[in-house]
Amino acid sequence: MEKSNHVHLIGICGTAMASLAGMLQLRGYHVTGSDAQAYPPMSGMLQALGIPIAQPYAEANLSPQPSLVVVGNAISRGNPELEYVLDRRIPFRSLAEILQHEFLPGKESLVVAGTHGKTTTTSMLAWIYEVASRRHPELAPSFLIGGVAENFGSSFAVRDGRPFILEGDEYDTAFFDKGPKFMHYFPDALILTHVEFDHADIYRDLEQVRIAFERLVNLVPRRGRIVAFDGHANVDACVARAFCPVERYGFKDGSMWRLSGLNQSSGQSTWKIAREGLPWLEVCMPMPGEHNALNATAAAALAAGQGVEKAAILEALATFRSVKRRLEVRAEVNGVTIIDDFAHHPTAIRETLRALRAAYPGKRLWAVLEPRSNTLRRSVFENELVESLSLADKVVLAGVFKAANIPDPERMHPERVVAALARAGRDAVLSPTADTIVNDMTPRLEPGDVVAILSNGGFDGIYEKLPAAIAARTS
Repeated sequence: MEKSNHVHLIGICGTAMASLAGMLQLRGYHVTGSDAQAYPPMSGMLQALGIPIAQPYAEANLSPQPSLVVVGNAISRGNPELEYVLDRRIPFRSLAEILQHEFLPGKESLVVAGTHGKTTTTSMLAWIYEVASRRHPELAPSFLIGGVAENFGSSFAVRDGRPFILEGDEYDTAFFDKGPKFMHYFPDALILTHVEFDHADIYRDLEQVRIAFERLVNLVPRRGRIVAFDGHANVDACVARAFCPVERYGFKDGSMWRLSGLNQSSGQSTWKIAREGLPWLEVCMPMPGEHNALNATAAAALAAGQGVEKAAILEALATFRSVKRRLEVRAEVNGVTIIDDFAHHPTAIRETLRALRAAYPGKRLWAVLEPRSNTLRRSVFENELVESLSLADKVVLAGVFKAANIPDPERMHPERVVAALARAGRDAVLSPTADTIVNDMTPRLEPGDVVAILSNGGFDGIYEKLPAAIAARTS
């Protein structure tokens, strides 16, 4: 890349791709990009950076011809820009390759991986290092996060400090590299949160997922460290053959970093952490959820083991402001609270609803789900989805996103989920679109209700439409 001055990103509006665009711009490259359609939040960030977004995809977007093209992992053969790149033999790379060769050399690579919790945990770890760097400038972190960390107002940073903190994504890298992105990050230290079957579009079964994480563990050098959750047999299997020290965290007796005394009230959590059986920290964090206490403990454990002072860890967790689209309060209208959460898997839905139960005790809880992720759109987790959604008082299920793209035998059928919830005594309805959901729900909402909107996409603007409809009803 030392000879490149114009870099073009195909699929620039993805969270990681937009972040990479900003990072390349900071490095002095002329950056352009394209997407099928510009969409927030990353389109707004790119606009603020002055990085143009061409839309839709077209050969003309590559004129003048760039020196290098970064191909997003959502881009496949048949894309007109990709076909032009291949025909003209324009040099191309994946996002993960650019990170590996352009940004990671000379840095301490700290990677957070796992089926759940990695975005929040990465954000927590970056904020801990940011607070620590106020006294120790060499700790100023570079980072790349799969979401906008509210403490930074950004999903990326490029700094002069030693650490580079990365969210280690197990999804595949590009059309020409079907291995996980995290295989390019060569961690010096690693957090492993959970290992479950996910990404049913690229992994055949749980065994394939486990193998991917085992290969990541195998990249950590002997001098490195792994901080691994103690509450899941799949994590046990993945770290069993590590060549470096493995430190477990969780609720089990005997774990190196053990949580106890978790209390959740008034939207905050307090708990104690013992280190090797001895009292170490008493944490207070302005976020609900057992899963967030586990995420914070993992981040604290990794940072402490890398030499970050306790005082910085405590201050950072006490001032942590979460990540966009993770239990984010989008609106409070006429007594109704609307929460946005990036739900992509039944386990994530379960933990989100459990956290909301703790944060809003005694309130009527609605779960409004768009089956949009490549896992939720498939039938493989229908039973688990019923179990997770049963934690809500009211359930509204939308139609499957782009259902026609998935063969009927493999497709999740929302009507079966709704029927199973009804048999379990839950008030559950199927409402196919965002507009029908808004029209049907609005008259049923009451002051004090909490509505969790669960989707990993835009959900056809429901986040704006529902508050507007509630306000209009009582105006």
